[in-house]
Amino acid sequence: MAEKTYTARQLAERFEVAGSTVRGWLSRRLLTGAYLQKTELGDSYWLVPESALKNFVPPKPGPVPKAKPAQSNGKKRGAKK
Repeated sequence: MAEKTYTARQLAERFEVAGSTVRGWLSRRLLTGAYLQKTELGDSYWLVPESALKNFVPPKPGPVPKAKPAQSNGKKRGAKK
């Protein structure tokens, strides 16, 4: 028997967030095992297996954290010697 899958819309309803929020989680690969399903018309939509939800904790609301900047060597860019 095939594992039950959920669409982004179904997950948005389940977690009470916007569909765009769920699609953001999916594009950031926060739900392991999620995949894009192609339609006959060439469109695609996300499907998430039920097993991916077992240990999933939705991220806290707010902006997506930015990557930390690389370590500086103490020298300013473009500074003349």
